[in-house]
Amino acid sequence: MTPFGRKLRELRAARGVTMKDMAAALRVTPAYLSALEHGKRGRPSWRLVQAIIGYFNVIWDEAEELERLARLSHPRIVIDTSGLAPQATEAANILAEDIAQMTPAEIDRLLALLKERKRSRRA
Repeated sequence: MTPFGRKLRELRAARGVTMKDMAAALRVTPAYLSALEHGKRGRPSWRLVQAIIGYFNVIWDEAEELERLARLSHPRIVIDTSGLAPQATEAANILAEDIAQMTPAEIDRLLALLKERKRSRRA
């Protein structure tokens, strides 16, 4: 499941909306919505994200959060390390090989490190 898929499922559950009803309103198939929630489809289009925001009538921070999660929810990522240090290529390859065997706690630690680095770059 992707971060966007998890949020979408949470929104549906909180509002008591079935996948079938939501799919009909958005003019997509329930199978597509299910695949989107489970991370078996690529990130949703901007247009679909806007339709979902309208469907749930979310505004401001929650709408921005949905857009952010959609950007971060492509289940298959390509990392281009050409021109970078050899360690960057090694790190990308090790992560690609090992991420499926990592525990949630290990992934949380790695994610915290990456988020902290991103915050410090902005400062």
